[in-house]
Amino acid sequence: MTEALDQDRGAMVRLAAGEDLALNEIMDRWKSRLTAYLYRFTGNESVALDLTEEAFVQLYQGRSRFRPEAIFSSWLFGIAANLGRNHLRWKGRHPTLSLEAADAVASKGDPGQSAELREREDAVRTAIAALPPDLREALILREYERLSHAEIASIAGCSVKAVERRLSHARDLLRKELSRYLRG
Repeated sequence: MTEALDQDRGAMVRLAAGEDLALNEIMDRWKSRLTAYLYRFTGNESVALDLTEEAFVQLYQGRSRFRPEAIFSSWLFGIAANLGRNHLRWKGRHPTLSLEAADAVASKGDPGQSAELREREDAVRTAIAALPPDLREALILREYERLSHAEIASIAGCSVKAVERRLSHARDLLRKELSRYLRG
């Protein structure tokens, strides 16, 4: 793990020094994780891909502001979280009909996966997507990205105690929403 941290820090130092190809290394290591995070955050694959690209653009533009002693993943996920929050605010002011929902229904024909499992996965995705953005952000960063409470606090711009409360509240809401699946 420390080797990866050193690679990320080294790539950022080289990027800040003008070695633009270092961005490719960072993108190779982080693109899929960042896209998965943003997909869980926004619930839309094409938006997640667009925001991932924008995150790397912002990383490049802010390369001189990166501090080598900082935790790279917190910095990168902070950029992505801000983009995700901004997108959700924009989407709230500009509601649209999603074509991705129709694509999702059409692609559910995998005969190898049981209908019950698909239903449960859909229920979990829907329940997470219905959480308020601050709770969803904390939950995704903790459960899917395995970031520490301190790292999440840094990304969310709040205290560690606030992260703990957000996680507890998110889990309570999910437990209530998914209770029929938890019974058995």
